[in-house]
Amino acid sequence: MELRHLRYFIAVAEEGHITRAAERLGMQQPPLSQQIRALERELDVQLLRRKPRGVELTEAGRALLADARAILAHIDHAFATTRRTARGEQGRIAVGFTSSAPFHPFVPRVIRAFRETFPLIALTLEEDGTTELIEDLRHERIDAAFIRTQVADPMGVTINPLLEEAMLAALPSTHALANGGAADGPPLPLATLAAETFIVYRRRSGPGLYDAIFAACHAAGFSPLVGQEAPRIVSTLNLVAAGLGIAIVPASLQRMQMDGVVYRRLTGTHPRAPLLLATRRGDTSAVVRRFLDLVKRTARTFPRTA
Repeated sequence: MELRHLRYFIAVAEEGHITRAAERLGMQQPPLSQQIRALERELDVQLLRRKPRGVELTEAGRALLADARAILAHIDHAFATTRRTARGEQGRIAVGFTSSAPFHPFVPRVIRAFRETFPLIALTLEEDGTTELIEDLRHERIDAAFIRTQVADPMGVTINPLLEEAMLAALPSTHALANGGAADGPPLPLATLAAETFIVYRRRSGPGLYDAIFAACHAAGFSPLVGQEAPRIVSTLNLVAAGLGIAIVPASLQRMQMDGVVYRRLTGTHPRAPLLLATRRGDTSAVVRRFLDLVKRTARTFPRTA
């Protein structure tokens, strides 16, 4: 039995007339009659009763009609799913991000846009450090990752630069430079922080930002005194709030309002924090291509910050 036999049978059953069914199918009446008789012989049952003005279903024919419709609907669904998957309109994607990435407004915006544009794609999100995310990419546990630092060993991975933003100082609200805890205090030259104890993002988790902060401090004429290393950029703010030191963080972290922390813009030469998308080199997934294309298009039109 072939699928076309089921389609022929459904057309005849729905029309109740072989000639009208033949017209609907775009074929001649005699070949259609032959195909229906062949189907009956194969099943060894009578599916239709011939009447002077058409045909009617037998009880066996009614049973086959229900299942035939279900079979063809399932096949049509499978074909449509296959085509959508090939076009990158359906499937799955796992996207990783470092702890600070979601605070940049670009990340939630592009995730939301992707979900709205491709509602049939199941998207899952995973948070981890840069090193761990890159390993997850290489081992195909995730498909893309928003990271904040360049990768020392990019083997098997493509790093797509998207945006960058200024970094600013996070101070305890009781600090002498915190302007009494006011949120609109004046910007600070980086050199004014030379005597401070710095809380930094652990280098092995994000060497790019760590190195950028140290390079900017050296350019300002001092070497920062490190008091604590935090496993995540966001974790540095908890330590700042506890009064253990100051931190240099991406400007978008201002969105994380925390009691005991005041942010100050920096003047002169100061570090900048990149936002990057890491993908697996040579990935042939149509869904990943759709995601990467949308991310790049959105980045080209996203407002740049100072």
